[in-house]
Amino acid sequence: IDDAILNKPGKLDDREWEIIKKHPEIGYRILASSPEYSEIALDILSHHERYDGKGYPRGIKGEDIPIRARIITVADSYDAMVSERPYRKPLTHEEAIEEIKRYLGTQFDPHIGQLFIDLFQNPKELT
Repeated sequence: IDDAILNKPGKLDDREWEIIKKHPEIGYRILASSPEYSEIALDILSHHERYDGKGYPRGIKGEDIPIRARIITVADSYDAMVSERPYRKPLTHEEAIEEIKRYLGTQFDPHIGQLFIDLFQNPKELT
């Protein structure tokens, strides 16, 4: 994906957004063509799917989304929220955790998302 799109300081137009939405399929094709990475190709294809089915590229939902993709979704979203972007300032850790809580069951698998939250709130209990 062109750096001009990735680093655009403002809102993406419809054409740019469609280009961005192709990156899971591009990653899938690259990984699926390599025997050593083919097992995770479907996870990469599915990492922008939403638990409620409103994600992309396939619009699958719930348990139809591979479990590793559901894990990647939470981690990738957290990283995006706390990282500085050309178009917005980063959220604090606390703000990002609140966003994850807000979207449990819609954007995020509620069980995976809660485990992620628990990891930060009670790390000793998970070891």
